[in-house]
Amino acid sequence: MFIKRRNNVVLYALVIMMLIFAAGCGNNSESKTDSNASNATNAAAGSDTKAPNSEPEELVNLTISAAASMTDALNEIEKSYEAAHPNIELSFNFGGSGALQKQIEQGAPADLFLSAATKNMKPLVEQNLIEEGKEKTLLKNELVAVVPADTKAAVASIEDLSKADVKKVAIGIPESVPAGNYAKEALTNSKLWEPLQSKMVQAKDVRQVLQYVETANADAGFVYKTDALTSSKVKIAFTVVPASYSAVEYPIGIVKATKHAKEAEDFYNYLQSQASLDVFTKYGFTVPE
Repeated sequence: MFIKRRNNVVLYALVIMMLIFAAGCGNNSESKTDSNASNATNAAAGSDTKAPNSEPEELVNLTISAAASMTDALNEIEKSYEAAHPNIELSFNFGGSGALQKQIEQGAPADLFLSAATKNMKPLVEQNLIEEGKEKTLLKNELVAVVPADTKAAVASIEDLSKADVKKVAIGIPESVPAGNYAKEALTNSKLWEPLQSKMVQAKDVRQVLQYVETANADAGFVYKTDALTSSKVKIAFTVVPASYSAVEYPIGIVKATKHAKEAEDFYNYLQSQASLDVFTKYGFTVPE
């Protein structure tokens, strides 16, 4: 009987041990399951947290239609602006303000317009093609006559353009190039517009006028002071009398059809900042008082 009782005790002990072992495994399994679930949840949460930072900002391309005389200043401003705004790419469409005006009227893509004359901005404002309240005069300039740097011709006044050794006078097309229109005004007021017609060489924009003089394809040409200062191949013969032509004003406006209103306004404001105005002044522009 003692042996039988001992066997029962051993059996009970084995059963208890098996139950304890099974419970322990279950707990470990549940613990691992909970741990794995917790890890999976944390991983998912971590993934969600990182997701917004892993996506780069969308690149926005702004198209700026600008008077050719602003080329150098805007190219410098472009570098600093894009460096500070890596998601913005500036594309410039330089040309005569009249031609740029027509392009915008015909629906050509543009986010901002920088004209060399108010007469080319005003029609766009009147046609409601410029955002209301987002147009103003940004800069001023002045008209000069340039001659090749090595010229032997004595040109010191507008009347000297009538001399025999001045055979070609370059001028922007008055109907589409503001500098050409200002020059026509000055020549008309000096009673030289008609007498000089046989010498006239017309150009599509003020930069082409500069090129004609640089390459000696013209003996003199009318450009802005800012253009003259960019070239070592020409020199200023004389400054055109300010009273003989309309004031040279550069208005800026946001094109209403822009698809990037916020970015266009940010650049519009930046062009009026002191940093930008310092660059414009460096290239010979003046700031309205």
